[in-house]
Amino acid sequence: MILSQKTLYALRALFELAKRNHQGPIKLPIVSKAQAIPLRFLEVIMGELRQAKFVVSKRGKLGGYMLAREPKDLTIGEIISFIEGEIRVVDCIAGSKTRQPCVLRENCVFIPLWEDVRKSISSVIDKTSFQQLIEMQKRVNDNITYSI
Repeated sequence: MILSQKTLYALRALFELAKRNHQGPIKLPIVSKAQAIPLRFLEVIMGELRQAKFVVSKRGKLGGYMLAREPKDLTIGEIISFIEGEIRVVDCIAGSKTRQPCVLRENCVFIPLWEDVRKSISSVIDKTSFQQLIEMQKRVNDNITYSI
C-alpha cells in the first residue's frame, strides 16, 4: 500500500494539531512550517478535513484550526480511509476500476494472503491514535543524545 502525498500531509497536519491540542486554534502557516507542508495544499486539505468534521476552524485574528476530537479518539486509519478509500494491497482484490478483472481470480492462491495483509495493515492503523503518536515522539525525543 502506497499512500498519496495528500494523505501523508493530512496525517502530518493532524499530528501537529494533536501536539498542540488545548492551545486554542492554530494558524495554518504554523502547521505548514512545522510539518513542511506547502501552505496552499494544506489549505485545501484542511478544508476537506473540516467538512468531514475531523477539525474545526475559527475565523479572525485569533482563528485557526483545532482537532474536533481528542487525539486519543482519532485514529490514523480514519484519516487514511477518508482520503484514500478502501485499503488495497493489490488491485485485483479491491476491484480496481482502472484494470481489467484478473482471469485467475476464481482460483488464485494468493487472494487469502493478500486479504490477510490488508487486514493486518487495517488492524494497525485502525488502532493507532494520534495520542499514541505523540507519546511515541516523546519517547524518541527523550532517547536522543547529543554529542559534541
